[in-house]
Amino acid sequence: MKHRIQIAVITIGATLLAAACSGAPTGSESDDGGSARAGGASRRTAAAMPAAPTAPPTVPAPEPATVHGAGTTLGSTSYPVPASAIVVSPAGDDSASGSVAAPLRTLGKAIAVARTGATIVVRAGTYHESVTIPSGRTVTVQNWPGEVVWFDGSDVVTGWTADGSTWRRDGWNVSFDHSPTYTRGASDNSADQWRFVNPQFPMAAHPDQVWVDGAPQAQVASAVEVGPGRFHKDDAGSRLRIGTDPSGHEVRASTLIRAMSIRATGSTVRGIGFRRYSPSVPDMGAITVEAPGVTLEHLVVSDMATTGVSVVSTGATLRNVEVARSGMLGIHANYADGLRLLGVVSRANNTEHFNSAPVSGGFKVTRTRGLTVTGCVFRDNLGPGLWTDQAVYDITVTGCDMIANSGHGTSLELSAKAVFADNLVSGNGGNGIKINDTSEVMLVNNTFVGNNRPVNIVQDSRRGNDPSVPGHDPRRPFPDPTMPWVNGPVLVQGNLIAAPSAGNCLLCVEDYSRTFSAEQMAITSPGNAYHRGAANSPTWLVVWSRGATNPAVLNDLGAFRTATGQEASGQMVTGAPIVDPAGRPTPSGQALDPSAPELPTSVAALIGRPAGTRHFGAFR
Repeated sequence: MKHRIQIAVITIGATLLAAACSGAPTGSESDDGGSARAGGASRRTAAAMPAAPTAPPTVPAPEPATVHGAGTTLGSTSYPVPASAIVVSPAGDDSASGSVAAPLRTLGKAIAVARTGATIVVRAGTYHESVTIPSGRTVTVQNWPGEVVWFDGSDVVTGWTADGSTWRRDGWNVSFDHSPTYTRGASDNSADQWRFVNPQFPMAAHPDQVWVDGAPQAQVASAVEVGPGRFHKDDAGSRLRIGTDPSGHEVRASTLIRAMSIRATGSTVRGIGFRRYSPSVPDMGAITVEAPGVTLEHLVVSDMATTGVSVVSTGATLRNVEVARSGMLGIHANYADGLRLLGVVSRANNTEHFNSAPVSGGFKVTRTRGLTVTGCVFRDNLGPGLWTDQAVYDITVTGCDMIANSGHGTSLELSAKAVFADNLVSGNGGNGIKINDTSEVMLVNNTFVGNNRPVNIVQDSRRGNDPSVPGHDPRRPFPDPTMPWVNGPVLVQGNLIAAPSAGNCLLCVEDYSRTFSAEQMAITSPGNAYHRGAANSPTWLVVWSRGATNPAVLNDLGAFRTATGQEASGQMVTGAPIVDPAGRPTPSGQALDPSAPELPTSVAALIGRPAGTRHFGAFR
């Protein structure tokens, strides 16, 4: 049995760590649409208000085969192998030359001998390493064409002794940090919605992991709680205890913290799988991107104790990367200007049941300027699917699926300048999309079906000119003129907005600070297609902010049009569904298209459709 290899812990600036988590969401985080709120008390005191903006710029979730993103399959790539490539093989020797005929044994050795610009090719097999690509040594690391490569942070555990109804492994000296926040050694936060660990899942921040024949075991806090499917790690007694008989079974446990730290500008890692590493929350992630211009391509990242991939530098590209079953968060990004996610799949993350806020789910990004998310899937995450928060600017989300996440499908919070178009948002436990204190948003030609509140546009008391509100980007002037943190303008057009699962409105616009009406926030909805399964279900079609007074509640499209002048091209259907279980329009839904507003030229260019096209919902 190998014991934990001691590796250097990455030191990422304290500013980055602090920025990784969200500003505490306001009370709308659990909105269920059951009643129109009359303003709601805020947990923050509002600073001087900036001027309001004045100009606008129960259906099942789809089956997996219908989702839009690509992800990857290990062994499917065939990257060319340069004649000068350094080759690594499980049958190699680190004293060899690194040629095809005389490969090295470890990737760590290959990186150590590589010159900048080298390509390292890894042959099929499983490797137990934690590696760093150091600054100044730009390399490409890839699989041998058609071969499956895994880097695995776990070891097989043998030497079990029966002990009553459990089995113990003595001399278990593997020890991990279990700080519950991004500040190593600090206790968990106490303020509401800043607490990472859910009291019902007290071991979430402990990154120890055990599997029996590939099935994950649940960690418990004491030996007396151990039973079938459970394990306990006794640090003081250097003992590991499981409740499943290991006889005739493979038991594995994580022994390494981090898979790969990438600190060399322009490096590429592609065609490889990484699994079963155990970073703690302050370790940031099992794979950390810490240098500009890094590309991660055709990777599978699975079963990491907290976060799968963390990007904390600029110009990164994640292409056809699949991140699954991370303990807290699939993908994290901070100060990641120019980040691109292309064909990424982030699914079934937050297996340890961390609280939804401040951090959890599929993908969370903070303090980043220039974010592109295209052809991606965020599904089955415990928490939000996609969450931009705290000064994210210039966001483009197109052609993606946000499906069956327990939180919001998408949350745009404390951000600015976003295009959200041609996306399928289905079966999420929270809002389909929540737009919270975010300006300059275009919400065009999306399909929202089977969510709580499908479209929820919420203002609260937080303002960009208030230094006491967390989340400002210290690289920007204060106050940042691009970050007023006031909703609007928001264009809601061409969307197909189908009956919610529980929330009692389809288009919901509220200001909990009781400051701005929907008109003052420049919320415009020239034409969308709405669906109710039955008349008055949900009762409210629209909740529409009136600023200082309670919001207007409008129960049908005609009343909304008459009261506000909105929805000149809007359509309302009651009864038979206008989308099928895969989120595609039914014939009755397709029949609505001639009345749809024309697709704006700027959006058409992003999604590859002719400008002026008339269509409701995502193009599927």
